[in-house]
Amino acid sequence: MSVSQESRGTCLCGAVSIRVTLERHDVSICHCRMCQTWSGGPMFAVESDAPMTLEGEENVGVYASSDWAERGFCRQCGTHLFYRLTQGQHYAFPVGLLDAGEPWAIAQQIFIDEKPSFYDFANDTPCLTGDEVFAQFAGSAGS
Repeated sequence: MSVSQESRGTCLCGAVSIRVTLERHDVSICHCRMCQTWSGGPMFAVESDAPMTLEGEENVGVYASSDWAERGFCRQCGTHLFYRLTQGQHYAFPVGLLDAGEPWAIAQQIFIDEKPSFYDFANDTPCLTGDEVFAQFAGSAGS
């Protein structure tokens, strides 16, 4: 069951805060090389297609990490704020950025074929390869 709920988050230094409505509290774990480089490990993220409200937008830097997506960060403290697709309104937010105490649940792992061998998660979740993830996005773009 999905329940719409507003979540809030603030960067480490307080210069940027976000508000977003989440339909689900499903956490996706991304093992792609870009996320590993960006965050030092896998990215734990919640996704939303709802508009996001930013306060302190002048402190937000955006890096085009690929032809299809960009990553936002605080220019003052470096906190990772979001990953967003350049087409549409799809965001992924680092789960640690948002309100503590949310009923988060790991729902899936993506880019499992890029996961390093030195860690594993005990959760029994669906695991998608990079090709499977791109196929899903291609399928949803055509609908």
